[in-house]
Amino acid sequence: MVQLNTCTNQARTASELTLATRRFAKDNPIQSWWVILSTAALLVVALAGTLWQIHLGIQISCSIVAGLLLTRLFVIYHDQQHHAILPHSRLAEGVMWIFGVLAISPSSVWRSSHNYHHKHNSKLRGSHIGSYPIMTKDEFKRSSRSRRWSYLFVRHPLTILFGYVFMFLHGMCLNPFFNHPGKHLDCLIATVVHLAISAALLFFGGWQALVLTQLIPHFVMGAVSAYFFYAQHNFPGVSFSDRDGWTYEKAALESSSYMRTGRLMGWFTANIAYHHIHHLNARIPFYRLPEVLRAIPELQSPKTTSLWPTDIARCLSLKVWDVETQRMVGVRGL
Repeated sequence: MVQLNTCTNQARTASELTLATRRFAKDNPIQSWWVILSTAALLVVALAGTLWQIHLGIQISCSIVAGLLLTRLFVIYHDQQHHAILPHSRLAEGVMWIFGVLAISPSSVWRSSHNYHHKHNSKLRGSHIGSYPIMTKDEFKRSSRSRRWSYLFVRHPLTILFGYVFMFLHGMCLNPFFNHPGKHLDCLIATVVHLAISAALLFFGGWQALVLTQLIPHFVMGAVSAYFFYAQHNFPGVSFSDRDGWTYEKAALESSSYMRTGRLMGWFTANIAYHHIHHLNARIPFYRLPEVLRAIPELQSPKTTSLWPTDIARCLSLKVWDVETQRMVGVRGL
């Protein structure tokens, strides 16, 4: 078992630590519905603000805020897909299915790929589904030019920045549908609905309505979501393992970061920054993650990163896993 650093006299094993989190994996239906409905209401107000012909600066601000609120609702949707909140509510399942379509993150592909990611996080083999691919340094050296290019393209900062196109539209809608159309019909529905909304905004409101009400909010959600997902598993100090040395608890505690965000960004990202705890027990509602951190000393010294430009640059510079030094490195000099 993995032993953890702790300020107590005797450290709990990783399995004991997982058991210690179970008491927090309890949903409060009233609170869960409140966070869904209140966030949705604020999103509607922000989107209405993008169409309100009062001042372009105010409209742009509303557009950016709408993107951040869309991000918050996306993380709440992610929690519901894990059955961390409202696990027995058919109404919540229906509401979140509709949101998944509107957020171009359909339930069929998100749930299957993301659950796979949780079960295979930080494995050197087989972890590419639902996550960013990982090559070892030697594997990268032996690969063809086209395979290297494809690998680096997926991990490129501009690809992450344009997560709206590459992660959401392509990765979670077009690609799954064309590969498995019968299994992912909701991906086609999401694409058609997204294009229909865009066309309606363009027809009735012109280019400004399309950009401010549709493109910028989705761009903000895509960029923030893609970067958070990347940086919380690709950061200085991250650990990757072969299958024989892999355990679920080790992957959660050594390969998932805690991101220092500040209160406002923490609210907009619905506590997804507590990623090491989320990976340890995905059934804990996001609004209880800070409570878990306060209650369990062993979780209070996680591997961390932040949204400071220097930390972002460090995370984005990491490309391949060096087996010899057991760390992520860049590709310069390979």
